[in-house]
Amino acid sequence: MSKTFFVTGTDTEVGKTAVSCGLLRAAEAAGLSTAAVKPVAAGCDASGLNEDAVALMANMTLDIDYAQVNPVALQEAIAPHIAAQHEGRTLQAARLAGLCRGVMNSTADLVLIEGAGGWRVPINGRETLANVAVELGTPVILVVGMRLGCINHALLTAEAIQRDGLTLAGWVANQPGQRMDCHEENFETLKRLLPATCLGELPLLAPFDAHQASEHLDVRALLGL
Repeated sequence: MSKTFFVTGTDTEVGKTAVSCGLLRAAEAAGLSTAAVKPVAAGCDASGLNEDAVALMANMTLDIDYAQVNPVALQEAIAPHIAAQHEGRTLQAARLAGLCRGVMNSTADLVLIEGAGGWRVPINGRETLANVAVELGTPVILVVGMRLGCINHALLTAEAIQRDGLTLAGWVANQPGQRMDCHEENFETLKRLLPATCLGELPLLAPFDAHQASEHLDVRALLGL
């Protein structure tokens, strides 16, 4: 079975997809085959495609159908459980985990499962996306959006991941916008307080380039290479 990690963030729009694409390219450069899953995506174009899922497909080595990469594509770019309600659909953690396992059982050496928003994003009245990661038992990669409030959000998320019985395998500091005040001081504080290895610090890349992003990420530390 592939080595699999669940990618979550301290919030929405913190760069989970950018980091995932960078890690996929870094793994490819290390000679590994890769695949990714975006089990739930909220926000699609007129053809029903989500841009994050499309980006993952463009940066992984395996040729997998869109429906496997993004099995649940919701039209509105809102909270997944609300978008699902608007479409008369029901999301369940066990079902989403099962859809992820199809790719996890592929020939890929590395599989990344990208969540939506943060760790506790609801998918129905009682479950969150965290329940999908728990169902799968996968270690977690945390993407920290480097902006005001990131230390509190990162520490609370790390605590929640560990409380749910999962391993925080590593974290990445991502700059999703203008560089925050006291960036270095915040970064050093996170390195000191988060209970996992820092896999890299990703600067704002405009336009985004996954190959360039991969140069800032240490996939070997993640995989123990």
